[in-house]
Amino acid sequence: MIIEEQGFKFLDTGNEDGEVLLLLHGLFGALSNFAGLIDYFKKEHRVIIPILPIYDGPKEKANLEGLLEFVESFVAFKKLNKVIPIGNSLGGHLALKFAVANPNLMRGLVLTGSSGLFEDSLGNTYPRKEDYEYIKHKTGLTFYDPEVATKELVDEVYEIVNNREKAIRILYMARSAIKNNMADVIPNIQAPTLLIWGKNDTITPPFVAEEFHKLISNTTLEWIDKCGHAAMMEHPQEFNRLLERFLQNLD
Repeated sequence: MIIEEQGFKFLDTGNEDGEVLLLLHGLFGALSNFAGLIDYFKKEHRVIIPILPIYDGPKEKANLEGLLEFVESFVAFKKLNKVIPIGNSLGGHLALKFAVANPNLMRGLVLTGSSGLFEDSLGNTYPRKEDYEYIKHKTGLTFYDPEVATKELVDEVYEIVNNREKAIRILYMARSAIKNNMADVIPNIQAPTLLIWGKNDTITPPFVAEEFHKLISNTTLEWIDKCGHAAMMEHPQEFNRLLERFLQNLD
C-alpha cells in the first residue's frame, strides 16, 4: 500500500526491526520493477521504496541533485540510520550520489545496471515518440528477452513520453545523468558494494560493471547470463539469491 505523508509517497513494508533496504527505481521505473524482491525480503528486512519525483517535481529540480535532496529529506523524515540503497539504472546513479554524500548512513550498497559512468538510454531523445511500435521496440531493448516488456510496461512508457510535461522532465533527468560522471568521486565509497549485472545489458554494458568494480574498493561483482538492464525483473530468483548472499555476508 502506498503511503502519503509530508509530501512523500512511498512503500514501507516488512520487518520493522530488520535492516533497511532502500530501493531506488530508474527513469522509467515503478514499484512493480521490484515486486519479486519485495516479496522475498520483506520477511526479515524492512523494504522501503520512495516514489521519486521524476515526472511531477519542479522543473528546476529535474536533475540528480534534486533527486539527491529529495532522498536525503526522505531518509531524515523516516529517521533512517544504516541503510542499504539498491538502485537500478538512474536509481543506481542516485544511490552512488547518496553514498558519496552520506557515508555515515551507509550499511551497504547494491547497484544493478547503474548509470554514473556510461549509459546508452532511451531518455536522451524521442524522435518518434508517437510511434507505438518504436517505443515497444526501444522498451524491449531493456531486456535480453524482449517479451519481458509486457504490454502494460510498454503502455506506461508510451504514456510518459507522449505527456509533454513528463517528457520534458525525463529529458532533463537523462541529460543530468549523462553530465554527472562520477569516476572521480566513487573511489571514496567505503561501504560494502554488490554489483549485479546482466551479461547482455546494452544500456550500461558489462564494461561499465567492470569499471565500477575497479573504482569502488570493497565490491563484489556478480553476472547473470541472458540478462539485460533490469536483472531484478528479468531474473528475479537469481537476483534475490545473489542479494541474499551479500546481505548475509554483511554480518
